[in-house]
Amino acid sequence: MSPLIRLTACFIALMMAMGVGRFALTPQLPHLISEGQIDLTAGGLIAAANYLGYLLGAVDAMFARRAHHIRLRLLAGLWLCVLLTLASYWAHGFWSHWLLRFGTGVASAWVMVMITSLSQPLAHATGRPRLGAWVFAGPGLGIMLTGLLALGSNLLGQNSSTLWLVYAGVGLLMLLTALPFLPLPNATPVTRPVAAATPTDTDSHQQPIGHLGLIYVLYGLGYIIPATFLSQMASARFHGQWQADLFWPSFGLLAALGVVLVSLRRAKSDSTRRWLMVTLWLQAAGVFACLLSSGLGLVLGVILCGTPFLACMQLVIQRSRELAPNAAHRNAALLTACFAVGQLCGPLLAALSSHFSGGLQPALIVAGSGLVLAGLVLLRSVPVLAPAAAVAQR
Repeated sequence: MSPLIRLTACFIALMMAMGVGRFALTPQLPHLISEGQIDLTAGGLIAAANYLGYLLGAVDAMFARRAHHIRLRLLAGLWLCVLLTLASYWAHGFWSHWLLRFGTGVASAWVMVMITSLSQPLAHATGRPRLGAWVFAGPGLGIMLTGLLALGSNLLGQNSSTLWLVYAGVGLLMLLTALPFLPLPNATPVTRPVAAATPTDTDSHQQPIGHLGLIYVLYGLGYIIPATFLSQMASARFHGQWQADLFWPSFGLLAALGVVLVSLRRAKSDSTRRWLMVTLWLQAAGVFACLLSSGLGLVLGVILCGTPFLACMQLVIQRSRELAPNAAHRNAALLTACFAVGQLCGPLLAALSSHFSGGLQPALIVAGSGLVLAGLVLLRSVPVLAPAAAVAQR
């Protein structure tokens, strides 16, 4: 089967798992709050449940070394994203949504790690690394789709339960479209488990991967507050009018475009590290712009946070591949776990900020500062390219 078809299936799988399974809570928060099911503090705790599940799913994925373990987690993650979203139709109140978001967090982490570890070696082995990078645009278009569905639901006067049902139906359609063409491990010779990495590969580049882990924690903390509460901030600014529902799909569209733009850059020595540093600082500027609490501030937040969002994720994965090209699965799982730690801290920070200050301003300051610090850590890191890095960049 054509690698292009398999990579397109990976694109659709991430579009569903991340757009529907993972980030559907963001456009739903204004509905859940206005319906009296939860308040802003509870919304932060529900989001934290999603990211706790994401963390545990990523840690579990690190131990999926055999082909049938990878296959099982990928298929289970895809189906759970659909089924748990469908179950949200009947959910009401804090604890039911908390449990369901926890489950979708685990499922979406499984899909993210497995699709990354399957699609990127496939793209490089077939000489199409740019197509492998474009797979990461899938979550952006998934976010845009869920945002547009939320806009349509709002215009039609539908409630959160109906929107959950719509999300589940769309997710099922995408799943059935992608499932027959996914590059499952038993049919993909380029996928290697953790045990395939040699001691030289894993040991000699341990420090650079450690830097990436710290950067990914700070990145997860920095971006997740605007990504989780953007719809709610826009709803508060525009008093629940339909214009507020334009911000989230715009965020997703810009995120997808950012992946494409970064993938078109010229591959030069150390270019990944420098581009990653720029994307981190652009997001920091976007988080600080959200402090303005005005329409212009939110627009700047969408542009500066949204455009580098998925590109930054893509650059981190590519940088890890440059430093340890033979440990793609292990690094994808390890970095996803680091990312989830930061994401878990973000909503908890937002809940504390809302509880003690009545708003998100203190949390936004900490989030923006974390992104600035992540760029500084990268600035001070010594560029080290493995001999195979030149191959990975071509």
